[in-house]
Amino acid sequence: MTPRYAKPARPGHEPRAEATPASRLVNRNVFSLRGRTSMRLEPELWDALQDICRREASSITDIVQRIEARGHPGGRTSAVRVFVVEYFRALAGGSHTPLTTASVAPGGWHAGPAAREAAA
Repeated sequence: MTPRYAKPARPGHEPRAEATPASRLVNRNVFSLRGRTSMRLEPELWDALQDICRREASSITDIVQRIEARGHPGGRTSAVRVFVVEYFRALAGGSHTPLTTASVAPGGWHAGPAAREAAA
């Protein structure tokens, strides 16, 4: 559908394709282990990350740095997305323990003390 204000196409010229919709991603500055950087996440993921921060009495900076310290093959933004999913899955499954430095060990984000000791 062409807008009413569009000029008719000139002979030999194809009409332009419709513009790509604007991205829903929200860009925000965060402080990673290497300093200030930006991350682009969907608004729902920023909201979920804020919820985690409230639940854990922690800041986004602290959580992002913990996620980054653990490492993830897909990069920081991907690691944050995976973390949010893992966090709420663990919470829904009843296996949530508060985030601590130890809970970001190889035993898993929400592994109990026994799993963390076994992984150490």
